[in-house]
Amino acid sequence: MNASIFDEIINSAQDCIFWKDKERRFVGVNRAFLDFYGFESDQVLIGKTDEDMGWHNDPEPYRQDELRVLNGESTYKVPGKCIIRGQERDIIASKRPLWENGEVIGLVGSFMDVTEVTQRKAEERLSQILYDTACLRRFSYFDKLLDEVNVEEILDPLCGIVSRGYMIDFTKNLMAAGIPFTFSILDLDNFKGINDTYGHGVGDKVLMKLSKDLASYSHGSGIVGRFGGDELLLIDLVHTQPSAMECFLKGMYDSNVLRKNITVDPNELYLTGTLGCALFPDDADKFDDLFNTVDKMLYFGKRRGRNCYMIYHEDIDNNIDARSPVKAGIFSNMLQLTEILENVTDISDMLTVAAKFMEQQLGFTDLFFSDLSGKMICGSDPSFAKSGIDIGGLCVEDSYTESSIDSISKINPDFGRILKERNLSSVIIMKIRKNAHLLGYLICATQRLHRIWQDDEYALVYYLSQHLANIANREKPAKE
Repeated sequence: MNASIFDEIINSAQDCIFWKDKERRFVGVNRAFLDFYGFESDQVLIGKTDEDMGWHNDPEPYRQDELRVLNGESTYKVPGKCIIRGQERDIIASKRPLWENGEVIGLVGSFMDVTEVTQRKAEERLSQILYDTACLRRFSYFDKLLDEVNVEEILDPLCGIVSRGYMIDFTKNLMAAGIPFTFSILDLDNFKGINDTYGHGVGDKVLMKLSKDLASYSHGSGIVGRFGGDELLLIDLVHTQPSAMECFLKGMYDSNVLRKNITVDPNELYLTGTLGCALFPDDADKFDDLFNTVDKMLYFGKRRGRNCYMIYHEDIDNNIDARSPVKAGIFSNMLQLTEILENVTDISDMLTVAAKFMEQQLGFTDLFFSDLSGKMICGSDPSFAKSGIDIGGLCVEDSYTESSIDSISKINPDFGRILKERNLSSVIIMKIRKNAHLLGYLICATQRLHRIWQDDEYALVYYLSQHLANIANREKPAKE
């Protein structure tokens, strides 16, 4: 590559590029560098250092940075500031040593102006400060704390609510003072899917919006904090009895806080969460016990299908203790399902056996099989058998999910009536296929309204449908 081609490449770059000798004096710069500083020619800075040009209010950190590079280190996207025509700008810079015959003879670097980005992020953080000093000083713990620290230090930098450490200390302070309160943990449903599908930037905006809505809804009764990731904490000092907390949480789910459609341009998302709640001092009088109780309620809510709140009471606690504390993984569930279905050769028997397992693992109430003629068999109730129910109108794709019987009834009134008669609310319908031939439908239903289905639940339903397909194919093969 000759020098003219190299110059063309360097001068076409949008980043500001420069190179210096071993004494940190400029040897050359590209066109973007000259345009950034408003120079016509590089002669104005050749042989000079940053200090000679007066580009930094405090040049020492930049000098030390370049000395490390000249000792053989490299730096990448280091934030900094420089002064251009009297205005301070935000930049990020990367630098590498230049080697010749095994010795460092200088350095090459590049930087870009990120002032607008930095200002925009600062404005977003400022707009997301959900608790000001006056609001927090209403609580004695924060009133004393704010004499020593700024409010920004107390708040989570993304969500603008109280950060984890201060939220936990606030809780312990209330307990030490014997002040009754309710303690809740809220976990967003399928938040990882939002990050994986739309990106972490969208996930951050979802968290920010939820934090703002939750802080607004709980204003006057408590404080919202971030525990970590997509888990938020709520301390409520007003609704300190189960009946009052029940009304408060019901309003949270029924209003425009949770269980709603939100727009994060250009994406339309449906936002739900699962919440566990317990009361101090009624349910626990020590922090670890209170936290474990709330965490157990959160776990139980997830076992019920998410998109719900669970307030502690003794019956739930006994129910949880009677079961394994950790749900088996998908591979373990598939292995167990294979073992219990290994010698079953009849569809009705298979549904009966599988129904018990699926109820234990996923909380399904009923399992149905519908063939192409509309005949339906229920594994949870061997006496149930109905004909002429066309499920195909619902399950146009390979699978169908619905958590509202009213929506099902509009499409298929007969099937909706069956579900209502059996007090069922949420369903998964999976097509049963063998060698591309449609053989029927597997319907998994539960009494739980507004249930949020998970990928591992879909996987287990599909796995069961394959077992049914083997039998259905032998009994009555059909083409789609």
